[in-house]
Amino acid sequence: MYEEARETDPKKYIAGAAGDWELVVGLEVHAQISSKSKLFSGASAEYGGEPNDHVSIVDAAMPGMLPVINEFCVRQAVKTGLGLKAQINLRSVFDRKNYFYPDLPQGYQISQFKDPIVGPGTVLLDMKDGARVEIGIERLHMEQDAGKSIHDQHPSKTYVDLNRSGVALMEIVSLPDIRSSEEARAYVTKLRSILRYLGTCDGNMEEGSMRADVNVSVRRPGDPFGTRCEIKNVNSIRYVGQAIEYEARRQIDILEEGGSIDQETRLFDPKSGKTRAMRSKEEAHDYRYFPDPDLLPLEFTREWVDEIAAELPELPDEKRARLMSDYGLSAYDAGVLVADQASSAYFEKVATGRNAKLAVNWVMGDLSASANEKNVGLDQVGISPDQLGGLIDLIEDKTISGKIAKDVFEILLAEGGDPRTIVEDKGLKQVTDTGAIEAAVDEVIAANPDKVAEVREKPRMAGWFVGQVMKATGGKANPKAVNDILKAKLGL
Repeated sequence: MYEEARETDPKKYIAGAAGDWELVVGLEVHAQISSKSKLFSGASAEYGGEPNDHVSIVDAAMPGMLPVINEFCVRQAVKTGLGLKAQINLRSVFDRKNYFYPDLPQGYQISQFKDPIVGPGTVLLDMKDGARVEIGIERLHMEQDAGKSIHDQHPSKTYVDLNRSGVALMEIVSLPDIRSSEEARAYVTKLRSILRYLGTCDGNMEEGSMRADVNVSVRRPGDPFGTRCEIKNVNSIRYVGQAIEYEARRQIDILEEGGSIDQETRLFDPKSGKTRAMRSKEEAHDYRYFPDPDLLPLEFTREWVDEIAAELPELPDEKRARLMSDYGLSAYDAGVLVADQASSAYFEKVATGRNAKLAVNWVMGDLSASANEKNVGLDQVGISPDQLGGLIDLIEDKTISGKIAKDVFEILLAEGGDPRTIVEDKGLKQVTDTGAIEAAVDEVIAANPDKVAEVREKPRMAGWFVGQVMKATGGKANPKAVNDILKAKLGL
């Protein structure tokens, strides 16, 4: 039985017409295992392909066909469990989960029920307000995916595509520890990041290789858990948040009007932003689970698990701590960078041997803005770490100012090339000759006697003079030199 350990921050309560309500969320994330072949057959697990092109006689449930476990998929599940700091069970059992859909040829799904391959674990969330939230993992079990029913290809017929049938899935079940839609989004984001670091799932929610069933209930603070509704197959992090927010408000409105919540399965409609009833919620006994007689219990040794553990890459939490230690990054900056493996690798290539603060400002500022605009990763923007590092070198050795650097950055985006060569060829070097800067300052002061009198009464107006000098020098003057000379000339 689950025993609550979390206390909810009252700031996360949802205001109702008759007092506050507390949101309680648990997530069941289905992650497709990155594998060339399916869980119990040698058919291709590749996404796409012509309908029913990636189907073996095992996937089609032809009479007499027996499943054979894919050892690589087992290895990937164990690796994921280790990445979640979870208990690895050396003995697990495959069960038959009985239900009847047109795209489930066997009439049952091979899954795991009482004896999963992975037991309790944890996922740490780094929230925007600086709080660290621990979400418990109840279990991770392996199962085969179903096929796909297609209803929009014919006015009166349903087509069935079994390409997905038998593809290996990990179902990662959280404890009901999530207390806001923001935490739910952060949890799915962090989980996807861990899976990608491990290489056990590509996390492409738009292709269906990662999707979430979202269990939502509400209660008065301090009360027992309320009746939950499950929102099936939510396929984007943004939709997870939207579905939770709508469903929580729907349940609150019903309860405050004196009604009760029916335990049911619902679907989220992204167009309307609403959930709708799908069917009454099944319980475990409805599926008539029993051990699959065609599959022996899955057993392996602790030595085999230790061998997999020795191959684990540096994971997000460890990398975050190292970036803070080695580069002096803030918790927020490090957290944003490690959310994406390619982004953190890009940053390290830029920052090594350079001013880390400048590096993170450029990576998370101009470079990230360009990546978002193009809807690509940092490593696909078109500026290499060497090019961005070269640009930072020019700022550091005072060859160019920060303002000129932004112009060079735009040239790199549009034309490519070497930053130093661009600065030389286009005459963009910063003016550091104090004599030339002093002459420009004298001209601006002479041309604006009224402003000179004003700035001595209001020193904050000095910024106007800086702007005029920078304009007069085409933005090439060293800003510090301009400030120093202006203060001396104006007596500030």
